[in-house]
Amino acid sequence: MKIEYIHEPTDLQCGQAVLAMVLKKPVEQIVEYLSNDRETTLAEMRKAFADGGVTMSEQRKQAQSKNDLPKLALLSLETPRCWHWSLYCEGTFYDPEHGVLNDFPVCSRKFYWELLFR
Repeated sequence: MKIEYIHEPTDLQCGQAVLAMVLKKPVEQIVEYLSNDRETTLAEMRKAFADGGVTMSEQRKQAQSKNDLPKLALLSLETPRCWHWSLYCEGTFYDPEHGVLNDFPVCSRKFYWELLFR
């Protein structure tokens, strides 16, 4: 799967940027769909993925390293500043705040949900 990286438009739009990358839509369209230009909730992420044809696993799992991750995953990371949404796809991290990375951005706890296209 090819991901086109999108930097979060504001410090509070990491979730919208992740949704935009996976669903291949402009962030503004995601903001409008959610009626939310601030932090996104897990329920909002789940609904937007489902409406966009993406199945999100029910259970949140903890990761120690990128070897624990499936091919495509929504990440919830405890960064030094806050809890943060990020994206992993086939060996690469697409982090709305920190850019395209080979490993997790600095964070103390790492959780994920597998994403699958229907």
